Amino acid sequence: MSRPPHPGGFSPGLNQKGVIDPPSFPDAADKLLKNTSEEPFMGPPGVLLLADGTRAEGRLFGSCSTGEGELVFTTGMCGYQESMTDPSFAGQILTFTWPLLGNYGIHPGTSESSGIHPRGIVCRELMVNPDHRDSIGSVHDFLRSHDVPGICDIDTRALTRRVREHGTLLAIFGPIDREDELKKRLGSMHPPDQEDLVGEVTLNHAAILNPGASDEEGKPLPRLAVLDCGIKYNILRELCSRFEVVWCPASLPFENIVSDWKPVALFASNGPGDPAHPGAASDARNTLAEAVRAGLPVMGICLGHQLMGLAAGLRTYKLRYGHRGANQPVLDLHSNKVHITSQNHGFAVEDPAKGMLAPHPSGAHSDSNENILESKFEVRYVNANDGTVEGLDLIDRPCFTIQFHPEACPGPHDASLLFDRFSDIVDDHLNSTLEVRSRA
Repeated sequence: MSRPPHPGGFSPGLNQKGVIDPPSFPDAADKLLKNTSEEPFMGPPGVLLLADGTRAEGRLFGSCSTGEGELVFTTGMCGYQESMTDPSFAGQILTFTWPLLGNYGIHPGTSESSGIHPRGIVCRELMVNPDHRDSIGSVHDFLRSHDVPGICDIDTRALTRRVREHGTLLAIFGPIDREDELKKRLGSMHPPDQEDLVGEVTLNHAAILNPGASDEEGKPLPRLAVLDCGIKYNILRELCSRFEVVWCPASLPFENIVSDWKPVALFASNGPGDPAHPGAASDARNTLAEAVRAGLPVMGICLGHQLMGLAAGLRTYKLRYGHRGANQPVLDLHSNKVHITSQNHGFAVEDPAKGMLAPHPSGAHSDSNENILESKFEVRYVNANDGTVEGLDLIDRPCFTIQFHPEACPGPHDASLLFDRFSDIVDDHLNSTLEVRSRA
């Protein structure tokens, strides 16, 4: 049975009750709907160089050009399209530990953003002829359409061992006949954490994704302001099913958000880089803190969690090799249950009692700051592997954060109910506000 062609794009408000004429945004796979290659591909020889002197030869694919950044790895067996389009990978060279990449191709409408964000892709074996009825192109086609390079035929398990032992490393790859030039460039590279990566990936202008959204009874959904620090599309889908969502740039001041959009709650998203960077990430941290002080319900995911930690007076620090994959165990200290979660981050919030756990050899961390939330907090979630902080609850405020990704794209669905927890918090807050007003 043939399926109708996918229209492409990203429009979470489409077909939602109460929504008329919702906006649409590009999906990274849209370029393949009109631009795929049917020619056999055999990449030219390439070389991968690491800052510790490691050298590996392979074959280039994608744009067949030069890629440079911080080498990291992800352990998922599938979900490569979602990972490549996750803005949290901005500035990095992404290595897939699963040996086969691209077997089910690229699918329309399943990307997590409008572009590919790693500066390069590393894999063991590249599938050049994917086999899936919904595929519209190969990983090679996908990377080439976005002018992103890749290198295959690399012993990715050996690379992973190097990163686990020595921490994340700067790396560069490109044509093997330009190896001397690549070595010089590697020697002058600086960590991408020093760049304003959040400023690179956030959107330019605020927009309502599902104007007029209502529940099954026709009641308007509460309006939520979402700070885009590098948000994934499926987080927006999850939020749109529970709220009328205003998608906001990371640097949009809190007073502008309140005066222009009048939200009843705020959400801070995932994103790339150092949470203590003085650029757009710090702007988002200040907005988050102002929302907490104003009494709004607030939820933070990943980078949003780290920003809350900074605002609470805790330090953030670089992890040895980060948590990237779909099988990270997280312990809920309240219920004593373990959730298997999807994660993608290279920084963490220090434990208020134990300090910085599993730090990077560089010792990179933020300075100590005062608590600007005007609220006490407690650690709610910890990583069951290394004990690092995975979530905070504010004790006297309708606010909480988590380091992991409950939207599960890719990954397990253990933590998806945390979106419902936030929705319940917002409903309780609105009901209590109405009761106070009625008594007045």
